[in-house]
Amino acid sequence: MDLAAALRHPVLLNTQNFINGRWQSAATGQQYPVLNPSTGKAFIHIADSDTQDASEALAAAEQAFVQWQCVTPRQRADLLDAWHALIVAHADDLALIITTEQGKPLAEAKAEVAYGASYVKWFAQQAMQVRGDILPATVASRRQTVEKRPIGVVAVITPWNFPFAMLARKIAPALAAGCTVIAKPAEDTPLTALAMIKLLEIAGCPAGVVNIITASRVQTAIAVDAWLNASQVKKISFTGSTAVGRYLAERSAATLKKLSLELGGNAPFIVFENCDLDAAVQGLLLAKLRNGGQTCVCPNRIYVQESVYTEFATRLVARVQQMKVGLPTEPDTAIGPMINQKAIDKISRHVQDALAQGGNLLCGSAMPVKDWFFAPVVIGNANNQMALFHEETFGPVLPLFRFNTEAEVLQAANDTEFGLAAYFYSNDHKQIHRVSRMLQAGVIGINEGAISSEVAPFGGIKASGYGREGSHYGLDDYLQLVYFCEGQLTE
Repeated sequence: MDLAAALRHPVLLNTQNFINGRWQSAATGQQYPVLNPSTGKAFIHIADSDTQDASEALAAAEQAFVQWQCVTPRQRADLLDAWHALIVAHADDLALIITTEQGKPLAEAKAEVAYGASYVKWFAQQAMQVRGDILPATVASRRQTVEKRPIGVVAVITPWNFPFAMLARKIAPALAAGCTVIAKPAEDTPLTALAMIKLLEIAGCPAGVVNIITASRVQTAIAVDAWLNASQVKKISFTGSTAVGRYLAERSAATLKKLSLELGGNAPFIVFENCDLDAAVQGLLLAKLRNGGQTCVCPNRIYVQESVYTEFATRLVARVQQMKVGLPTEPDTAIGPMINQKAIDKISRHVQDALAQGGNLLCGSAMPVKDWFFAPVVIGNANNQMALFHEETFGPVLPLFRFNTEAEVLQAANDTEFGLAAYFYSNDHKQIHRVSRMLQAGVIGINEGAISSEVAPFGGIKASGYGREGSHYGLDDYLQLVYFCEGQLTE
């Protein structure tokens, strides 16, 4: 497919970096290919940046911060509102770009654009809500106050699974707070990010306030290294693997950068015997198979109480077998391609290992349907010896674990270093309060599979990271407190 020809507004398709208000090639002139997961083939080439590009972006953001921090909250809100309006107006084109480079079904891509746009709108409103405090005076002649100030230049590093939403929920609060931004999107999905920045440029964003560079896997570490070493970068907001998050935290220690890290997950999904089983099946499918299971909050371990295990498994398999695996542009496709061959290999390895460890294949296969297309797999009698118990599969694999008691399942659910999301279904109010208090996760779904919202704080605990995105808490991550103690003037 010729993406440029398919877009209503081809101006959204960009292949260069955006630095200090200008679109420009990488300093080396090098480019790298972007692959379409539906075909596994390159369909466009974009800038492959290095240290020089990263340093130029940082210099532009540092210079722009001098003025941007002094812009009124109303002006920041107006820019975000203008950006939001353009996003809504170009939603179809943005969704097509997402689907082409990331592979999720077109309907899901449109939903992602709407979801990401909600953060832009939310933080446009939150820009007007930044307030300090007047403290109770400890001495009659003193005036003591607290002010919230933007932290400075923020480096934003985003993943491939939600190329629009992840960038929106990082850039929007940064701009609302008065920070400037340097961004590096995932190497697999750069076009969505570049399209977003094009709309921000059209909305009237001042030069240098938001800068973006793209880079291949090899060049990414080299380019980002310039930001890690620079004391001018005051904060890093990263969504990705725990291994990379740990590396960023270690490298940021020397310059004491503030960090927001949304890292890996290993979410439990608990089905208690008293719940509505059909609702639990529906909630599980919503939570697990969105984006083909390639989300950080996907249930990775599904615990079903023994008394309803067989009935739940039967209903689940019936629903899963109805889901179509196909091209993401086809209207009835539920599962599109996985992001790349590496993802396919991991999914296959997890399924094969689960079967070798005593699991039962209730539906699906250990091999892809074709190329990077993998049909959903339901595995019965899962156990904690399986690799998928310890590792995040990031694919459409649904392992069912049996349990008998509430205490037993809580111990199992919390038996992981991760703590991003957790889900459970129960119709017992007392049990709901007990279990919700004991689950170790930053985001908990109770009789609900869709848990993300711009008004709610999103983030994890333990090895799933720290910091929050969304809600008014998400704005605080881009602000710093300054205390003033003013003495009485003397004549």
